[in-house]
Amino acid sequence: MIEHDALSATREGYDAAAPAYAQLFRGELRDRPLDRAILSAFAEVVSASGDGQVADLGCGPGHITAYLDELGLAAFGVDASSAMIELARQSYPGLRFDVGSMTALDIADGVLSGALSRWSIIHTPPQEVPVILAEFHRVLAPGGHLLIGFSATDDPSHPTQVFDHAVVPAYRWSPDHFAAMLRKFELAEVARMVREPQPTDRRQFQEVYLLARKAQEAAA
Repeated sequence: MIEHDALSATREGYDAAAPAYAQLFRGELRDRPLDRAILSAFAEVVSASGDGQVADLGCGPGHITAYLDELGLAAFGVDASSAMIELARQSYPGLRFDVGSMTALDIADGVLSGALSRWSIIHTPPQEVPVILAEFHRVLAPGGHLLIGFSATDDPSHPTQVFDHAVVPAYRWSPDHFAAMLRKFELAEVARMVREPQPTDRRQFQEVYLLARKAQEAAA
């Protein structure tokens, strides 16, 4: 029941925070050149490997989904918070946004060329994250790419660390430990970006992006 309670608390928290969250983060990429760079690299490798759809999983108010669309991807957003999805639909009426959970995505097997999970797993209890990674593997096409972002632990020997978050408690991850988990689901790390915290950042945590690729199907 811990996992379901965490999902419910996260959904309710973001429903309540949706207007303020959308206002706070709408223009965040303007001051984050490294984020723009890794998203652009993600768009380039996805486009090179296929022309399928790309899911922004945990899309919030939709601003990153819209950025992926600007980069030329056939992007759509999914979020557990219906309030976030309503704001996304209002702000970007030309794009598709669905209410859904990363633990049971309403997406067919193997149809995505790419999937983005940008800080959307941070509220998931660590024991439930493998369920989500299994879903990511299921919906990605062979050779498809996953870009996942999260905050890093202070000590690499600690796989996870819990921290206070304005909405609900959240978790940081050891990048090496998370990359090892991805490998268990045939999602091989291609690259990683580690951003050191800036003096003005509210949280003094390293930020990590892992780019992984789903294994190609074996030849018959």
